[in-house]
Formats: sequence, C-alpha cells, structure tokens
Amino acid sequence: MRKKRAGVAVLALFCILSGGAGGAKLAAQAADAPPAALPASYRGLSLGMSLDDLKNALFNDSAFAFRGDPDVSFLPLSTQNLVESEGTGFIKRAFFQLKDGAVFFMAFAMNTTMIDHYSIFTAFVEKYGQPLTLNPREAVWESETVRVSIERPLTVKYIDKSVFDTLVTESRTEKAYGRELRENFLNDF
Repeated sequence: MRKKRAGVAVLALFCILSGGAGGAKLAAQAADAPPAALPASYRGLSLGMSLDDLKNALFNDSAFAFRGDPDVSFLPLSTQNLVESEGTGFIKRAFFQLKDGAVFFMAFAMNTTMIDHYSIFTAFVEKYGQPLTLNPREAVWESETVRVSIERPLTVKYIDKSVFDTLVTESRTEKAYGRELRENFLNDF
C-alpha cells in the first residue's frame, strides 16, 4: 500500500508540474479505479496482424494517408518489413515493423499542434492506471505480452514483448559470434 501511495504522490506531482490543474484529482482517480487491460491495438491496427491486413486497415482508416506499396519497404533482414504512413490529423506519422509477416512494433508520432503530451498521458493514466516507469523521456506501461510507451518527442509506441525479446536475444548472439570471429581473425596474426 505504501508503494501505491508513493506512486500516486509522484503522479500527482508530475501532473501538477506538467501544467494540469487537476493533477491531484487525476492521481486520486487512478488510485480508485482498477485499470483496463493494456491494449495490443489502436484503431483496428494490431500487434500480430499480417502485412495485407495492415495495408487494408490503413487504407480504410481516415486518420492515415496510406499510399500502398510505396510506403512498404524491406529491411536488411529478409524476414522484416517496415510500413510507414503519413497521418491526417492528430497523428503526424505512423511506423509499423513486421517480422515473419506479422506486426510486432507500432509507433505513432503525434501532431503536437493538435494534441499535447499531458492530454495523452492523462488519458492513459485514467484508463490503464499508473505507468510502470515514469521519467522525463517516457512513461511505460507493460503487461505480460505488450509494452506501451508515451515518449518525447510525442510518440506512442506499442511493442509485442515476445517478438522484441527474441530479436534482442538474436542480436546479442550475433554480436557475440562477431566478437568471436574478430578474436579468431586477430589470433591468426
């Protein structure tokens, strides 16, 4: 209980310092209501969806100015694609990264002339509770399967934790193998 009170106090201070007059009220609401489950989707765009489903969803959503295949590129790793789209209102740009044909990363860069950090942060706290991590660069919420963050400059990111963790492990393995190859090469002299 003590940890929860400390978190509420930090949240209230953050909200007040961020310019929100209702910071204490927001913190009290966050402490009283049970948080909703952390989402793996936004406006019908979901982690795990296929490239074709992603394209169709972007075409059919008025918040995006998706142009089709010109906005889709292959990353150096053959199993990954990157889809980028301009937004039409609150969203300036959106980025989607796919591995093995499924979305595992979504990032929405916000149009700060139309929406501000405090408004998005407040909406998240009211709906999902206090963030797991809160610092001047980002606020992070996590579940067993999803990591959602609000970062500066104002960007909301959704990450499939299992795919991301696999990529991090693969990267570490490749780096270790690269170091071993380098050492073997240097030992040849």
